[in-house]
Amino acid sequence: MTRAQSLTLVAASAALLAPTTLPDAPPPRPGAEAHARTAFEEVREKPGDDAVTAAGLLAKVRDCAPVAPGRYRGDAGRPADIPVCGTPDAVFWKADLDVDCDGRPGVRCNRGTDPAFTASTAFTQSDGRPLDAERLPYIVVPGADAAWDHRDHGITGGSVAAVVYRDRVRYAVVGDVGPRGVVGEGSYALAEELGIRPDPRAGGVPSGVTYIVFKGSRVGTVEDRSAAERTGERLARRFLTAS
Repeated sequence: MTRAQSLTLVAASAALLAPTTLPDAPPPRPGAEAHARTAFEEVREKPGDDAVTAAGLLAKVRDCAPVAPGRYRGDAGRPADIPVCGTPDAVFWKADLDVDCDGRPGVRCNRGTDPAFTASTAFTQSDGRPLDAERLPYIVVPGADAAWDHRDHGITGGSVAAVVYRDRVRYAVVGDVGPRGVVGEGSYALAEELGIRPDPRAGGVPSGVTYIVFKGSRVGTVEDRSAAERTGERLARRFLTAS
């Protein structure tokens, strides 16, 4: 073998033993990651055949059988034309949503952000402290009067409600008691969950919110959001299938 042949064989062997370098993967297309996240969330949010939907609940409460002869106002000074309606399993009303910031003061709910702020709620957490409107979705029921007393229907602090606005359904607890004769109020956290501007000064909506409170329901720990969601989903399914 000549010296030239030997050098050729050595070079060929070195080439076979050298590590193989794969070509770099092409960079992701602009917006591909955001598109993937959006697609995932659409699949996750897509309701199944047995899902509780806003349309299903609204169809169920299309007709109203008033539980009392009295009517309620959406705000002080407005006409008293809102009935509280009932079924064997729930009571409901259709009204506005005023943002309630009452309870434990925080960054968004305090005397500086809400002129009507009160550092207390009619119902309290398991440790005795007021509820946290910034974190806990809760609704406000009107004070008991001759027109209607929520307690007559097994409704109290921690009772569970399904709240519907447009195509959204969110679950909340009864967390506070408001003025007599007025309905349509929910916590900062509830407004945020429903896609409603939660600003206690300029937020809320003037109409289009449906409150469905399940009779005799109650979560063991008022501030437990997960328990309210699980219980609300179960009761809403039963409500939809009831004859």
